[in-house]
Amino acid sequence: MKSEKEIIEEMQAVVEQMRIDDIEDNPDIVDENFDCDCCGENKCLAGSIEYEGYRLCNDCVLIAETSFALGKIKSVTELINAIEDKNLEKLVNYIKDEEKRLNN
Repeated sequence: MKSEKEIIEEMQAVVEQMRIDDIEDNPDIVDENFDCDCCGENKCLAGSIEYEGYRLCNDCVLIAETSFALGKIKSVTELINAIEDKNLEKLVNYIKDEEKRLNN
């Protein structure tokens, strides 16, 4: 059985190769961006994948594929919800910090 480290390294190589293959197939793709449905950032289309109707950037594809391989999630929706919760928490903390700053 593979260790977590081996699985992660294998997934990193696979996902990076997908990005490279996309660029080799269509060099213009490096200038094409989209808003990732998972992290919400504007990212390059190269290496992105659509899962369950959601388009994920290459970085989120790595997180998704690694999480699938490690049995941490069963669907991309689980990952998106987890990241949304984390992003929401960051936003709430930012707002609280701004309120403190403005009140001092």
